Amino acid sequence: MIIYTVKQGDTLENIANENGVTVEQILNTNFPPNPDNLVVGQKLVILVPEVEYIVEEGDTLDSIAQKFNTSAIDILQKNPSIENAQIYTGQNLVIEYENGQDKRFIATNGYTYSNIDRQLLLRTLPYLTFLTIFTYGFTDEGVLIEPDDTELIKIARDYGVAPVMLISTLTEQGTFSNALAKTLLEDNVLQQVLIENIITIMEQKGYMALDIDFEYLPVENRDNYIEFVSNLTRQLNDKGFLSLVALAPKTSVNQPGLLYESHDYRGLGEAANLVLLMTYEWGYTYGPPMAVSPIDKVEEVVRFGVSQINSQKILMGIPLYGYDWTLPFVRGNTGAKSLSPQQALEIASENNVTIEYDEVAQAPYFYYTKDGNSHVVWFEDADSVVAKLNLINKYNLVGASYWNITKDFPQNWLVLISLYKVVKLL
Repeated sequence: MIIYTVKQGDTLENIANENGVTVEQILNTNFPPNPDNLVVGQKLVILVPEVEYIVEEGDTLDSIAQKFNTSAIDILQKNPSIENAQIYTGQNLVIEYENGQDKRFIATNGYTYSNIDRQLLLRTLPYLTFLTIFTYGFTDEGVLIEPDDTELIKIARDYGVAPVMLISTLTEQGTFSNALAKTLLEDNVLQQVLIENIITIMEQKGYMALDIDFEYLPVENRDNYIEFVSNLTRQLNDKGFLSLVALAPKTSVNQPGLLYESHDYRGLGEAANLVLLMTYEWGYTYGPPMAVSPIDKVEEVVRFGVSQINSQKILMGIPLYGYDWTLPFVRGNTGAKSLSPQQALEIASENNVTIEYDEVAQAPYFYYTKDGNSHVVWFEDADSVVAKLNLINKYNLVGASYWNITKDFPQNWLVLISLYKVVKLL
């Protein structure tokens, strides 16, 4: 894998020639939103094909996979321009890239909303172990509030991805309630009603795992939460399901703050089958401009996490988004706009600005002016993803969890398959 940083005067033609690939190959993997107006500082992932194949009449993905002792999913991973898993005669497919062997297997999870663009979903599923659909809520009687998830579950399973049901404190009013969580965690009868309703839905709809995401819990419910997750995990496992629990990004046992105090890493790590560290949102909508997921902050959380939890239970959070802040930042007044890395590149290209890279945070950013207002954008690129994914090996984690795959970031997946192989449970 080569990560190429665009220089002044670069074109796709000269970049392709310098690196021994075709322009089409760069376009069909990176999907740059600005192919005719590259931005200084923009990153392109260059993967050099080692084995290629021209599709012949009568070929299918499965027949080609069989010919090369691989899988249809593996071919889709290496050829993200394939649409709807359909190939055509004369199409050039990459079977293997240079240095493509002997990689470690990891698990990957992608969060999504039901309204995700279906083409984006189909392009992303080959890279996932789990697809977590946001979100189920519940009432104070233990009745589930259901999202529109039936189609996504079917599509996920068609691509060999394990669908994950997400339960949070979403109410009938569409808001999140720690008061509802408190009611649940202090009522064992209500807990059992909810657990039975969850298992019924999982069996009916074809879910394979459950993600429990209760945030901002009252600190007095800390132990109750561990007991609830432990009991829920036991009943899920008896039915052949897995449990995952989402954890706030802590760096010490007694870290102050409502978000952190009720999340006991050691207790919840023992109670659940897997944990998801929410290592993002340092830069957030109403906070000052900074990287969403600065590598020094992320590593601090991971280091604490592995001191409390078996590393082979930990999925590290990785953001697929950034933010655009209007300057000057005024706390309580300025609200940043969320955007995908692709949208960030569009803005940089439209305004013909240079993308900078913060070596401490390991994150790209740039400034621009619109309608007389100054802006700063922090986002993710190939280098920032490499920095994060390298922590998985460094700390022997089980894998990565992405928030969220409705944000388009093709280069992330190129980097992922260059460093690791993805576990499939189906």
